[in-house]
Amino acid sequence: MTVVDVFNLQKEKISEVDLKSEVFDVPIKQHILHQVVVSQLASHRSGTADTKMRSEVSCSGAKLWRQKGTGRARVGSGSSPTRRGGGVAFGPSPRKYIQKVPKKVRKAALCMALTDKVQSDHFIVVDRFELPEIKTKNFVEVMKKFAVDKVLIVTEDRSPNLEKSSKNVPWIKVMRYEGINVYDILKYDHFILEQSAIPKIEEALIS
Repeated sequence: MTVVDVFNLQKEKISEVDLKSEVFDVPIKQHILHQVVVSQLASHRSGTADTKMRSEVSCSGAKLWRQKGTGRARVGSGSSPTRRGGGVAFGPSPRKYIQKVPKKVRKAALCMALTDKVQSDHFIVVDRFELPEIKTKNFVEVMKKFAVDKVLIVTEDRSPNLEKSSKNVPWIKVMRYEGINVYDILKYDHFILEQSAIPKIEEALIS
């Protein structure tokens, strides 16, 4: 078990919480993290780039001029890639960039990413991240108390005040615990987690 402090929004320690070692204290393997991150980024690619091949270009099939007797080079179709207005040779066509990764590997990578944050002391647990009103200034003041920059905040339930207050802060991302992923955990320097979301994350990753 790994024990971490639990803070309120004034950064006052109010308790401690035990983190299961199966999730927050596992060996970190760089190649697995790399594989999962590449898979995530690849799945976000649209893959819609498309060019017209010579068979798709609107062009007459007639021979441009007779084969012999003109003193010019022999030519075939006007849709040839070597001619202006012709088709594109070896151009891109719509495709899927998805790289499938086994579910067990994805879970293992998520545990490694969480472990990395715990071991680097960039893991902060708060009892409840509830703001009394929608105000960006108040939210930024809370972040200054924790002296953090580039933060991923994970909550148990939807928090409209928090989400709207942080919307205009470019170095903050707020999400529910169901959406946590390896890329976002590694992308942001600090990880703030609501205490009530810890058991649900552990349950999802251990099962």
